[in-house]
Amino acid sequence: MLANFLIGLREGLEASLIVGILIAFALKVDRRDLIGRIWAGVGAAVVVSLGTGATIFYVLAGSGDTIQPIIVGALSVVAAGLLTWMIFWMAKTARNLKGSLEGSMQAGLSQGGFTIAVVAFSAVVREGVETALFIWASMNSTGDGNPALGTAFVGIGVAVILGWIIYRGLLRINLGIFFQWTSVILIVIAAGILAYGVHEFQEVGLLPAGAPVYDATAWLGKETIIGSLLYGLFSYRANPSLLELITWALYLVPTLTVFVTATRRANNRRVTVAR
Repeated sequence: MLANFLIGLREGLEASLIVGILIAFALKVDRRDLIGRIWAGVGAAVVVSLGTGATIFYVLAGSGDTIQPIIVGALSVVAAGLLTWMIFWMAKTARNLKGSLEGSMQAGLSQGGFTIAVVAFSAVVREGVETALFIWASMNSTGDGNPALGTAFVGIGVAVILGWIIYRGLLRINLGIFFQWTSVILIVIAAGILAYGVHEFQEVGLLPAGAPVYDATAWLGKETIIGSLLYGLFSYRANPSLLELITWALYLVPTLTVFVTATRRANNRRVTVAR
């Protein structure tokens, strides 16, 4: 459930900041009439995002016991890949996000209100569809079900409130630090989701299973406090197969190394420029 809260908070805050940037631009150019169109685009993006999540659940509910693990495994791999792409995309474009959005809005001013709604829709729907897929993958890998879904919506709600507070200037937080630390945690979450996808493929014989490398269910199982926390946040399994463990490590170590190295270089460049 903690993983879903973090995903909802992170993605929700990104979307909230995007909406705030768009509305602030409309006010800056003295075009309050655009705000309704922005919200229309945001509303359409929310509908598409909810529809994406509902479609995933509907397709899985209608699939048989044989095909379902294959679909779940494939979607878990896709979710881990998209989550990784989103993390690195945000790290690369965050500094220029405001300018990019304002440029799109400026270009759309001469093309009518529909274009403005499309700009808002395009900016938010990516966050929403990603969130639907990430939350589903995390729920499936941890097996938390409806409580985890509720936790995800709590995270989104907190993000919306934080976004409004930041927009109003009532709170200042270092968003760079926030996104850096949450990105590290999300990379670990993605590693667990990817390993779970491998586990599903093993369940139907598409990948070799073999005996567990170790069995720590006695003290790190889902019934224990620490085990439930690890399982709920990182999809940790107390009795992984060798292939699951290798997949987890081969994803986590290089991805985390590249992200931390790139982040440090970017921070060092900013410090050098500031001097």
